[in-house]
Parts: sequence; C-alpha cells; structure tokens
Amino acid sequence: MEDHKPWALFPGVGVDGFLEDLVDIIHQHFHTISLEDFLSKPQLHGPKIQVLLLWNNHPAVDPSLLSLLPSLKVITNAGAGIDHLDVPYLAGLGLKMANTPAVVGDATADMAMALLLASARKIVEGHQLAVHPKPSYCGLDIYGTEVTGSTLGILGMGSIGFKITKRAKGFDMKILYHNRNRRSVEDEQEVGASYCENMDDLLKESDFVVLAVSLTPETTGLISRRELTAMKPTATLINISRGPVVDQDALVEALQSGTIQAAALDVTYPEPLPRDHPLLSLPNVLITPHLGGNTIATLRRMLQENVESALAALKGQPIPNEVKPK
Repeated sequence: MEDHKPWALFPGVGVDGFLEDLVDIIHQHFHTISLEDFLSKPQLHGPKIQVLLLWNNHPAVDPSLLSLLPSLKVITNAGAGIDHLDVPYLAGLGLKMANTPAVVGDATADMAMALLLASARKIVEGHQLAVHPKPSYCGLDIYGTEVTGSTLGILGMGSIGFKITKRAKGFDMKILYHNRNRRSVEDEQEVGASYCENMDDLLKESDFVVLAVSLTPETTGLISRRELTAMKPTATLINISRGPVVDQDALVEALQSGTIQAAALDVTYPEPLPRDHPLLSLPNVLITPHLGGNTIATLRRMLQENVESALAALKGQPIPNEVKPK
C-alpha cells in the first residue's frame, strides 16, 4: 500500500515550511520530498510529483518551477489568501487548486480583537515599562482608549468579519459594517450590526476600523489618504487582511500628523518590512508578523484540509474549497 501513495512536493520543515509536529499529516498520505531536496535533483524527482503543498506562500509557483513538474495535478494553499497565485494561468494549464478559507476564521478574528485591545490599552508600552531595569513605574503615565461602548467599523463582512463582530458584541461595541453585499437581517440582528452603504459614513463614525477584506484589484489601496482623512483623529486602524489594502505611505503620513491616533497591523507590504521603514519606528504603531492564523490547532486543520483536497483532486472527486478562476 505504501508504494501506491502519490508524491507531494512541500517547502520543508522550519522557516517557510511546516512545523515538525505537523509533517506526520502529509506522510500518512503521500511520499514527500522537500523543496531543497527536489531542487538538488529535479530531473529525478519532478516526473513523479503530482501534488504541490504551499505553506506561507512557499514555494513560489512560477513557470520555472512548473516546468520541472510535468505530472503536477493539484496545488493546495494553506490559508485563505490566494493573491500569490495566478489562478487563471494555472487553471489554463489544467491544474486544480484549493485553499482553506474557513479554517483560519476564528484564529484571525481573535487576532483582530487582540490587536485592537493591545493598541487601545497600550499593552506593549505597559509591558516595556514593567520590565524596564529602571522603571519610573507610574502606570498612570500610560493612558489607553476605552473599548467598551466604543464604535467598531468593519470593512469586509465575510466569514472573518462576522466572527469579529461576535467578539466585539461582548464588549458592548456599536458595530458598523461596509461590504459589497449586505448581510441578511438575521445576521445583522444576531450581532447588532448596522450596514453602511457608503464607506465614508463608517469611517467618520468609527473609533476602531478593522480591515477584513480579501485582496483584489478593487481592494488594493482601499485605504489611502482620502479615507484616512475621513477617519476620526482619535481612531485606530486595524489590518488583518493583506498589506496592499492600505497605502502605507499615506498611513505613515496620517500617523505622523495625527490624522488618526494609531494603527495595529498584522499584515504589511512587503513582509517583513525593510528595517528602515518608518512604520517600524512610530510610537503609535503596533505590528505583528502575519500571525492571524498561527495557532497549532488552526495550522493542523489547514494541513488536514489541504491533504483532503489534494487526494480528492487525484481521485477525480469534488474538491473541498476548490479555487477556480472568476
């Protein structure tokens, strides 16, 4: 039975690769080869590889790699975002694709609230004060922003956006949202959310603006100088979607000038930012390195779904979470 397992190419273990504790999931179903080992002898291994498992957008799916994989049938992506894949091109080659859009929802919604709370209540600054070798230790020098009863505006009310509203409801927040399509009345009533047909209305009223949109040509640069100017000077921008959704030059300007109060970002462009990027030195910015879906339970579920999708594709069965050209 072991000899009948298909071959899969994966990034490897460690940096840009799988956690060692998770590789057992793919070994149960595939013969595997790491990218490093594959590239050392591509002519030997390439013809037998049918599955490409992406992790943290690695390896890059470009023509040079694809030319070495003549038997490739399916590409799976761990996570919801597929902006790093040329879906029409890959589909044109006859390749199947799948992602894991639902798996990351809870962890990413948790991260949005974590960033919101950490920024509002100045958690990082408080920690730095508490562990400083020579503390003035006057906690009253650190003043945060009240979260309970404040107004939350969400741009993008898909699965993740809706999960964020459920968490925000526990803080008695007034919830506004803007989306391409309005949610059902039942959904709005469940979380107490109000629809803003005009995004500017949401920006003007919100104390916290959370970006939870997918990256598309339409959402690239969604938040730029005009939108930042429309926000309250006491507002905080939280981005858990994708870096290019925000014009970062405009964001730096807004944070330096006091156009908005603060930003909390789990995503940037590029990732990581150059070490001399001005966002890294601003005191009113909190940045994490794209940790939205990074819990062990979430990563395990993502990989399990990737395996299920790959096996279905090889068997000619319906593919869970198949990605198709729009």
